Amino acid sequence: MNAITNRGLSPGAPAIGRDPGFAVYVHWPFCLAKCPYCDFNSHVRNAPVDEARFINAFRAEIRHRAALAPGRTAQSIFFGGGTPSLMRPQTVQAVIDAIAEAWTLAPDAEITLEANPTSVEAGRFRGYRAAGVNRLSIGVQALNDADLKALGRRHTVSEALAAVDVAAAIFQRYSFDLIYARPGQSLQAWRAELTEALRRGSEHLSLYQLTIEPDTIFEQLFKNGKLRLPDADLARALFDATQEIAAAHGLPAYEVSNHARPGAESRHNLIYWRYGEYAGIGPGAHGRLNTESGRRAQATEKHPEMWLTQVEAEGHGLVENDLLSAEEQGDEFLLMGLRLREGIDVKRFEALSGRPLDRRQIDTLRLEGFVEEDESGRLRVTPMGAPLLDTIVADLAA
Repeated sequence: MNAITNRGLSPGAPAIGRDPGFAVYVHWPFCLAKCPYCDFNSHVRNAPVDEARFINAFRAEIRHRAALAPGRTAQSIFFGGGTPSLMRPQTVQAVIDAIAEAWTLAPDAEITLEANPTSVEAGRFRGYRAAGVNRLSIGVQALNDADLKALGRRHTVSEALAAVDVAAAIFQRYSFDLIYARPGQSLQAWRAELTEALRRGSEHLSLYQLTIEPDTIFEQLFKNGKLRLPDADLARALFDATQEIAAAHGLPAYEVSNHARPGAESRHNLIYWRYGEYAGIGPGAHGRLNTESGRRAQATEKHPEMWLTQVEAEGHGLVENDLLSAEEQGDEFLLMGLRLREGIDVKRFEALSGRPLDRRQIDTLRLEGFVEEDESGRLRVTPMGAPLLDTIVADLAA
C-alpha cells in the first residue's frame, strides 16, 4: 500500500505506526441527470459548463490548500462526482499538473477517475489515460436493464459491459460498482448477477447495499409506500452472499463495501480509512489537513456557481475550516478505521484521542463475537459484526 515510515509523517500526525499518507480529492459536480437514490453533491446543467473557468478555480484552490499543508507528497488523486467522465481529458490533465506543481506527486501515485459506462463517455477513456489517469472506477450499478432504468441510470447492461471491456484494454487497474438489495431483488438473482460481474476479471469491486438517503426521490417514494426494500433477513442474506461469492472469486472484502485482490485495494480510499490527510478541492469537497494549529476538518461551498464566485473572490471555496478536538479525532478514527478488515491500531487511537478505549466494552463485544484483537494491538470488527458496524463504533466511542 506504499505505506511510509515515521520519517515521512506529516506535521501534526501522531508518531504511532505508519503514516497513512496524503491524497487529493477533486470534485466535479455535474451529471447528465440526477439518479433517484443519490444524495451526492451533483447538479444538472442544460448549458455547457465553462471548463476553462473551473480549471482556473481548481488551480486557485490547490494553491490555497498547498499553503496550508506544504511539502506533502501526494500518493493518490481521485476525481469524483458528480460525473467526472463528463470533463474533457484536457481539464483532467490541467488539474493533475496543478497538483504536481503545488505538491510532490509520487512516481507511482494512483490517479483514479470515476466514469459512467455510456458509449460516449467510454470514448474518452483513452484521453484520460493520456492525461495521466491510471485507474478507472466505473459506475455500472446493475447488470439488469429493468433495474438500471429504475435506478435512473442512462446506460444499458450491454453498454456497461462494453465500457468495462474498453477500460480493461486501456487501464491496467479498473474497478466497477454494483448496488444490491434493490427493490424486488431475490437472493438467487443477486448471486447470479454478482457471479457474472466477477467473471469480468476486475481486480476491484465496490458492492453497495442500497439505502434510503435523505432528500432523495427514493426517500419520497419510500415514505409514500411506493418503494419497498428487502426486509432485514433478506438484506442480511444478500450481504452474506456478497462476502461469500466475492471471497470465493479471490476478491475478499478489505472494507465493508469494497472487495479486491490482495494488493489491488484502492490506495486513495485506504488513506481516508486509515485516517491520513487529504485535501478536498471543488464544490462540496471535504478534507482533513494537519496544519500548524492542528488537524482541521474542511468543507467547501456546495453550489457550483457560488463556489466559483467565492474562489474567484477569495482564492478558495471553504465554508468550514474547523479545528478538531482530540475527542473528535478519536471518534473519526474509530468510524473510519473499523470499516477496514485490518482494523485499527489501539495505540494510535489513544494518541489521537488522549484516552484509552473502554476495556470492558471491548471484552463484551469480543465475547459476543463482534470484534477481535491480535497480539500486535490491532482491534477489528469480525465478519459477524460487520453489518452492525455503526452500533459497534457507537459503543466503543461512548
